[in-house]
Amino acid sequence: MQFQKFNESILIIDFGSQVTKLIARRIRDLGVHSEVVTPKEVKKIKDYSEVKGIIFSGGPSSVTKSKYQSIPNHIFTKKIPILGICYGLQLIAKLFGGKIKSSKKRREFGRTFIFKKSRSLLTKNFFTSRAAVWMSHEDAVVKLPKGFKSVAFTKDSKLTIIENKTKDIYGVQFHPEVTHTDNGIKIFKNFIFSICKVKKRWSASSQKNRLIQDIKNLVKKDKVICGLSGGVDSSVAALLINRAIKKNLICIMVDTGLMRKNEFKYTYKIFKNKYKLNVHLINASNIFLSKLKNISNPEKKRKIIGNLFIKIFEREAKKFQKVKYLAQGTLYPDIIESKSSTGSKTSKIKSHHNVGGLPKKMNLTLIEPLKEFFKDEVRILGEALGLEKNICYRHPFPGPGLGIRILGSINKEKIKILQDADHIFISELNRNNLYDKIWQAYAALLPIKTVGVMGDSRTYEYTCLLRAVISEDGMTADYFSFPKEFLDKISNKIINNVKGINRVLYDISSKPPSTIELE
Repeated sequence: MQFQKFNESILIIDFGSQVTKLIARRIRDLGVHSEVVTPKEVKKIKDYSEVKGIIFSGGPSSVTKSKYQSIPNHIFTKKIPILGICYGLQLIAKLFGGKIKSSKKRREFGRTFIFKKSRSLLTKNFFTSRAAVWMSHEDAVVKLPKGFKSVAFTKDSKLTIIENKTKDIYGVQFHPEVTHTDNGIKIFKNFIFSICKVKKRWSASSQKNRLIQDIKNLVKKDKVICGLSGGVDSSVAALLINRAIKKNLICIMVDTGLMRKNEFKYTYKIFKNKYKLNVHLINASNIFLSKLKNISNPEKKRKIIGNLFIKIFEREAKKFQKVKYLAQGTLYPDIIESKSSTGSKTSKIKSHHNVGGLPKKMNLTLIEPLKEFFKDEVRILGEALGLEKNICYRHPFPGPGLGIRILGSINKEKIKILQDADHIFISELNRNNLYDKIWQAYAALLPIKTVGVMGDSRTYEYTCLLRAVISEDGMTADYFSFPKEFLDKISNKIINNVKGINRVLYDISSKPPSTIELE
């Protein structure tokens, strides 16, 4: 879907960093539109009139190798301010004739202190004499390019921040986008407002009317089928499209049998009765279960579920005239996590059923009105559209549903066990006023049976894993610290009430290095 251009935007060139999206997130939080592109996509950009600043992200490549990720030289002729982060700094130094070396002596990972050497507009109010920052690099700039000066240094890296004020080119070796860097937002504020001289003109809520008009212009009198799961993303997408084309929207709710307990029926009633959407129910649980039989690989599960969704939508589309589009609630993080910016397999985290699970050939054209937005921005849009709170602020739920929360093979027995356990967990979170304090929480069923004792009998049943994390945007996350009393209570309640589970574990890993979902 093509959206109209913005008056002012910051262009982020992604060299494969796992936290590139956080750069976009920080800039949008400051009220400025940002867009992430790959180095290959940069070559196709012809009009830079609305680009007021360019940021080079970090990445796994090394400029010390014979082949490394780079950008066209014309980027530096546009007279647009540039900020390089980590690999971005090293690339700038390399292209302007500096020297970079890879050495274990210069490697810096984790929290590091940097010290001020000279004044710079980029570091205004960032530190007094030193600042705590987050590093992740083995290469380091050891010789400044001509025309550049050193702004800050660390114990092991003498050129941690550099600048060429004449050319408006800046570089930092650390990652100001992560929360581990104290006051990192100041770097972005200074770059955007003082150096790029951009004004605050962007907010998620202000995009509602633009999105509705874009959909009108694109769809015109054709019909759209929307995959409505009842989650935040598909719900907001459906309400947006309904505002734009109303009767020409056909919402399809596919019962895969992989939803949370009672969630499917509840959601259907809300959208049918309250929002008056044209909703069609399809019970396809047996089909999905049949196709997933004996499938344990998570990527295969995602592909199977994604392909089945499309086949069902295309089949239903034939029952209506002038159906041309398939609408999905794909988000910005879905896209970045499903593609490799560098061409490297390591920079792709996983495929999402909205993105990687789609067949190469479809009879419907995709329309994805939310693909520019982060999850919290979608919630803001949802509020602006009048979406009720218990849907708008529902925890994220994966497209493949419980299919990837049941590790290993799937059957009806396991689905029932997990639905009951998850229902108890979420209900207790609500009852104890914890639900809104958590970004995402769920129960998962591990492919492990263990010995237990209930009464005087030996049991050999499944292990349930509970996961609850706090996060700003899902790109990084930490586990939620429950009181011991709550964990005692929830473990006891699940084991006593869910036949098939005799052991409950709580996941205390963060993202990174783990992901929020298990598969």
